[in-house]
Amino acid sequence: MKALFLSCFIFISIGFIQAKANEHDPETIRKHLITALKSSKTTDSLYDKLDAVKHKNALITGYLGTLQALKAVHAWNPITKLKYLNAAEKTYAEAVAADPHNIEIRFMRFSVEHNVPGFLGFRKNIDDDRKTIIEQLKKKNYSDDDKDLIKTTVKFLIDSKRCTAAENEYLNKQLAALK
Repeated sequence: MKALFLSCFIFISIGFIQAKANEHDPETIRKHLITALKSSKTTDSLYDKLDAVKHKNALITGYLGTLQALKAVHAWNPITKLKYLNAAEKTYAEAVAADPHNIEIRFMRFSVEHNVPGFLGFRKNIDDDRKTIIEQLKKKNYSDDDKDLIKTTVKFLIDSKRCTAAENEYLNKQLAALK
């Protein structure tokens, strides 16, 4: 009986530890970010969880920037929206400084800057991010585990209409190769 109890306890503990470890797994966070696009509660909850991480890596910092931008989307007060966008801009700068070649961080910032109205002045990094993403794609600076992220990034870049003809040609070839 004690052995069964001990076995169950160990199994539950391992499951709990894995669940805790998976909370900060990029794949898990990406799924929550999709929900956060439409839910301010999910945005706030995910932001609080990631903000509580003691030793944030560059990617977690990038996710926080995205969540700050989503807080701007969900806010109704224009001043509050600007406050969140300013915070997101600073957070993204910190994430990029910590890992300047990270495609996902650059993509998150690019997508936010692409979607923010130009007159607000939050498009300072859009060309640099686009060029860096394409440069890192050419260097294959991503793992096989990131293929879905890379497909999404490439499609978004093409659809953004912000790429040169040569960049679009390269991106379309990449997209065909990823299928």
